[in-house]
Amino acid sequence: MVIERAAAVAIVTPCTGVCAIDDADLCRGCARTLDEIATWSVMTPAERDAVMAALPLRRSGR
Repeated sequence: MVIERAAAVAIVTPCTGVCAIDDADLCRGCARTLDEIATWSVMTPAERDAVMAALPLRRSGR
């Protein structure tokens, strides 16, 4: 029996390691919502790109 392992795929993340939710329900470190954080690894690349594009506006609104 031969067991093959798939190559690990790196997923880009905006995580800064500062994991705390603010009054606007956004992470203080990366500005994602809890739902976005929880589903990040199963989002499509297009979904992750859309969230990444929204983050600068979220951060500037603080």
